[in-house]
Amino acid sequence: MKTIEVEDSFMAYREAGAGDTTIVFLHGNPTSSYLWRKVIPELADRARCLAPDLIGMGDSGKPDIGYRLADHARYLDAWFDALGLDEVVIVGQDWGGALGMDWARRHPGRARGLALVETFLRPLAWAELPELGQQLFRRMRSAEGEQMVLRDNQFIEFNLPHGVASGLAPADHDVYRAPYPDERSRRPLLAWPREIPFDGEPADVHDRVVAYGRWMAETPEVRKLVMTVEPGVGMGSPETAAWAKETFAAVTLVSLGPGGHQAPEDQPVAMGRAIASWLWS
Repeated sequence: MKTIEVEDSFMAYREAGAGDTTIVFLHGNPTSSYLWRKVIPELADRARCLAPDLIGMGDSGKPDIGYRLADHARYLDAWFDALGLDEVVIVGQDWGGALGMDWARRHPGRARGLALVETFLRPLAWAELPELGQQLFRRMRSAEGEQMVLRDNQFIEFNLPHGVASGLAPADHDVYRAPYPDERSRRPLLAWPREIPFDGEPADVHDRVVAYGRWMAETPEVRKLVMTVEPGVGMGSPETAAWAKETFAAVTLVSLGPGGHQAPEDQPVAMGRAIASWLWS
């Protein structure tokens, strides 16, 4: 892992490979750049691959901030600029996909393409979640969330392994667990579920998602790849994928096969090969 100063803190990142193409891999909640460890080797023979730990997550710094989407976007902007990155391909999962689309919209001409899986392609409605998911995320957005996520570490101990359909190995679980030993370190994990734009709230996040969705629809010069796993629900549902195919410009849809929300854990080789085929075939 390398580190670089950003704003009032630092961000850690992985780097591998070389080539004319630069690919940036952005993880979501509650993971880190470790999520991409088996995807990157499928691409590093032809591309420079960079995977940061989002601020407050993984091995990156833990400044005293709110860890809202806007905070992450600000630190990620600084990371891109510190490394002088232009004409990049962004690969994003979960909130990493949202941050990638938002960054590309706000930095015209700096993104060559976006490859996305299990991310926020559009604002969601509570009704799109299964009943268990609705109950879980409503509790996290209430006062009960502090107990669930900060004290009981539920995002790491429950949500993460349940998002890996093929099973999360204990050693890998330990890697994801390590950055969050106490309640203060887990604040970013609690902030994220409270940012999900359900039925228009929070309004500022809803507006960002609508804005980057409009950009995705109006930029045929930027290639897009939407990857799905089976069976998909919520953000990865067949209905959402069909909506993306009808709405986004220059978009390709690819199914990776069986998997859960943490798709790079379940289908790393299929994902790497799908991205390679999309980029270079």
